[in-house]
Amino acid sequence: MQYKHIGRTGLLVSRLALGTMNFGMVTDESTSFEIMDEALETGINFIDTADVYGGPQSPDMEQGYGISEEIIGRWLAQSGRRERIVLATKVYQPMGTGSNDRHLSAYHIRKACEDSLRRLQTDHIDLYQMHHIDRHTPWEEIWQAMELLVQQGKVIYVGSSNFAGWDIATAQCAAKGRHFMGLVSEQSLYNLNARTIELEVIPACRHYGLGVIPWSPLGGGLLGGVLNAVEGRRADSRMQQQIKQHLEQLKSYEALCQELGESPADVALAWLLHNPAVTAPIIGPRTVEQITGSLRVLEISLSDETLRRLDEIWPGPGGEAPKAYAW
Repeated sequence: MQYKHIGRTGLLVSRLALGTMNFGMVTDESTSFEIMDEALETGINFIDTADVYGGPQSPDMEQGYGISEEIIGRWLAQSGRRERIVLATKVYQPMGTGSNDRHLSAYHIRKACEDSLRRLQTDHIDLYQMHHIDRHTPWEEIWQAMELLVQQGKVIYVGSSNFAGWDIATAQCAAKGRHFMGLVSEQSLYNLNARTIELEVIPACRHYGLGVIPWSPLGGGLLGGVLNAVEGRRADSRMQQQIKQHLEQLKSYEALCQELGESPADVALAWLLHNPAVTAPIIGPRTVEQITGSLRVLEISLSDETLRRLDEIWPGPGGEAPKAYAW
């Protein structure tokens, strides 16, 4: 396994992060345990979850809340595992039907953190990520709440998710004014077919020293060899629409991967790892075999010519702002 610092921190994490959104909703507890066991065995030390994972993510469906964290907590309760991993979770999404059961008020941050610690059966969260920007809560309030959690030893580092570049800049300026470290990572949608963050988010992360943690690195399965996969099974309507929309790109992409002798999924992950701003893409295996299969990506080196051809097939926004659209 390879390891990399999260942004400007001294914290080392595996180049692949284990995503657990499926735990409890798609993957049962025993299989989830097996997946985490195998991840730890292969050297993956970075586990990502969220308070809302594990059930229907709706304020009207309280029964599903926290299941993923609870599964991880029961797994962590087995001897010696907590100190071997970097544990990340998130706050923001609705965790009940009450008016203050969501977003980033100091009230909710405190309660959400305590609830996550209880479900995870641990006394601290290594990376506490804001799941989305809160446009109605001032940064003074957010940072005061986060600072207190850090002072209490309940949170070590703070990260963001789904932030715009200017949100990152605003957050870091406010943190600097408080002599607080602020954000150390940003978890964004990023893959060959979704490259919008190259405009401003990645430049902001590079400038402020945040590590980029891509979610949906395979585009919901689109980049995982979907043309061959659907020959053996019927794709759902959403995927069928995606295939129809990107059919010519997919044909070229999967042909290139075949030429390279690598699976499309591995090429998609290798392309992300090639970017110096990226710390670790989040993989969400549903089986133990998918964990071991993902390790191949760490051995792939993409040539300049291959990177050029990938840019031709999956063009990005044209570079960084404002050069992408102005002089």
